[in-house]
Amino acid sequence: MSSKARLKVLGWAVAGALLAPLAVGAEGLKIGVVNAVKVLEGAPQAERARKLLEKEFAARDRELLAQQKAIKEMEDKLSKDGAVMSESEAQKLERDIVGKRRDLKRDQDEFREDVNLRRNEEFGKIQKEIVQSIQAVAKDQGFDLVLGDGVIYASDKVDVTGDVLDRLKKGAGAASGDGDGGSRGSEGAGKAEKAPEKP
Repeated sequence: MSSKARLKVLGWAVAGALLAPLAVGAEGLKIGVVNAVKVLEGAPQAERARKLLEKEFAARDRELLAQQKAIKEMEDKLSKDGAVMSESEAQKLERDIVGKRRDLKRDQDEFREDVNLRRNEEFGKIQKEIVQSIQAVAKDQGFDLVLGDGVIYASDKVDVTGDVLDRLKKGAGAASGDGDGGSRGSEGAGKAEKAPEKP
């Protein structure tokens, strides 16, 4: 048996030894499974964050596209008219193109860094909310253990992905409604204050 094969067998043996206590102790446990990737893809909070980031960086994205278009026009001009330009004119245009490319690369790098930073911020908040929702569903339904990534098979009976998504959707709806409700409540309070007192 090769060394690679021995390592593979040893790996399975170790995995079996680690999982054996769980299998023995799982008889009295209520175990659930959640597909975290599916939850993240279906959560309205994630879609809202994506739209927020698109709106936040739309202007800078348009600027980068405009820079790319300007460089392409300069390159086309050099390719088309370079032969009839004076040597100094052609060299100046070439330097301008190189400078524009350098500026574009810098701006693109900064753009990617800023987008990644903001994406991590927004999705960090969402991941925290997802974890809280999973914990709430587990407590409400009396689960002792909820597993996530790495599960090879789970029946529909133990899959709580849909329940977690439902909770997140309700939370997103409540968050939207709170703002409207607060405004209506303030207007109502204002009207009540203006009502004349009875003698």
